[in-house]
Amino acid sequence: MTTFQTAAGQTPPPDSVSPRDSSLETPTSVSRLNETIRGFIQKWGAIWVEGEITAWNLRGGNVFGRLKDTSGDATLSFQLWSSTLRRLPADLKIGDRVVACVKTEYYVKTGSFSFTVSDMRHVGLGDQLERLERLRAQLRGEGLFDPARKKPIPFLPHVIGLITGERSDAEKDVHRNAELRWPQVRFRTIHAAVQGDRCVPETLAALRTLDADPEIDVIIIARGGGDPQTLLGFSDEKLLRAVAAASTPIVSAIGHENDHPILDDVADLRASTPTDAAKKVVPDVSEQRALVQQLRSRARTRLTQRVAHDIAQLEQLRSRPVLRDPETLLTGRAQEVWTLSSRGREIVRRSVDAASLTAAELRASLRALSPGATLARGYAIAHIDDGVIVRDAVQAPAGTALVVTVAQGSFAARSEGAVAEGDATTSAPSGSN
Repeated sequence: MTTFQTAAGQTPPPDSVSPRDSSLETPTSVSRLNETIRGFIQKWGAIWVEGEITAWNLRGGNVFGRLKDTSGDATLSFQLWSSTLRRLPADLKIGDRVVACVKTEYYVKTGSFSFTVSDMRHVGLGDQLERLERLRAQLRGEGLFDPARKKPIPFLPHVIGLITGERSDAEKDVHRNAELRWPQVRFRTIHAAVQGDRCVPETLAALRTLDADPEIDVIIIARGGGDPQTLLGFSDEKLLRAVAAASTPIVSAIGHENDHPILDDVADLRASTPTDAAKKVVPDVSEQRALVQQLRSRARTRLTQRVAHDIAQLEQLRSRPVLRDPETLLTGRAQEVWTLSSRGREIVRRSVDAASLTAAELRASLRALSPGATLARGYAIAHIDDGVIVRDAVQAPAGTALVVTVAQGSFAARSEGAVAEGDATTSAPSGSN
């Protein structure tokens, strides 16, 4: 038989078969091939493997489950016998991250693998919490926890979107408490896995559906309490970023008061329980009716007080004498107006008389100074042809044409020359002074 080395550097078991030992003419048997495979597998021994429990079915005291790679999509099935199960922690369940000691079994008759668990322990919770804290710090630094970016919850939503487990207590609590507070409340519920490997993708799909519905005013993501392992899906980065990017306000109602997945920080409102979410999203109709009644009573009291105050002011104004008998004010003012108008007329008359006297005096002065008055007394003014007034006899020698102006008109004359002073006096008009 040809001897060959395995990948681990070990010699295959005797009676094994290699590719060189078979050909078209000399094929090997199925049982010999399966025996060869089992011989190699038995060399592996027990292997410690880390993963997340995604299936845990208890049948006849034995467990048949499945582990999923925490960093990929690879899975493996395992079986855990009841004798081993009694030695393991009693709180193992779907969603737990564990390390398991598995031994590979290969059945020669069927040609199938089987992984049998000989030990299983919780592992990595501290590491997971550390990763969650790093993610929490990263999202906080990006502003996803900032209260300024959180959307307000509507006072009375028309339709509430609810993402929760099917037939879960969380769904019943939300519906029951919301309907007790406001009987006409409407829900659109989408069921999704609330733990395990289906939690994140199903919750994301439900969130996208409800966020795209224009009738949905607010979305509640709810589930009951659980250990940190079962709540890990609500700290998934994909889900958290989808919640932050949603246009509809989102309420986180995960677990109990002490549970605190990162979804609580990213959501627009955190409710400590599903019941608390119903109370925060849906107003209490009895409280609102009482509030309306209280506001009506306060408005009625305020209005009554204001009307009474205005009536009292009006009565106070009407009781004043001037408003009780308005003619009294007019009568008293009429005498004052008559006195002032009489005084005004007297002042105007005196001013006019004084002005008339002054005008007469100025008129008399003007008349006295006027050349016309002098001419009226018999004097005349002689002008040479060019309009020059003759003031000296030498200006009008004999033969000079003159224009003589008297009180009543003018006439032409011709000078006979100068006369003696005595003759001029005797020839003066008799009316002259």
